Amino acid sequence: MSLAEAKILIGDDSILARKQLKDILASLGGVNFREATNGQDAIDKYKEEKADIVFLDIVMPQTDGITATGEIIKYDPKAIIIIVSSIGTKDQLKSAIEAGAKDFIQKPYSADQIRQIINARF
Repeated sequence: MSLAEAKILIGDDSILARKQLKDILASLGGVNFREATNGQDAIDKYKEEKADIVFLDIVMPQTDGITATGEIIKYDPKAIIIIVSSIGTKDQLKSAIEAGAKDFIQKPYSADQIRQIINARF
């Protein structure tokens, strides 16, 4: 599967953060995006239509990204979830990986970091 065929879910409460990530992914060939404004929204949207890759912030209203990761993984153990967050402590990284995240990128990130993640998955 190519990135152009992939369903991409971006969960972040910041409109700007979602747009920046979407723009980078679009420049790499992504075209099929869904956006979630909080962790619960991301869980619900994933259950409505499974995404091939999910990018989640940690700090979001209603349900944080680590909890959302755990819920999505419970629903679909094969889900590919990448945590993208400005909170980059070892504890947060450990919690994200334990919840089922496949990778962790700290904000601010570069287009090259996103490209490396995508190239490893597609």
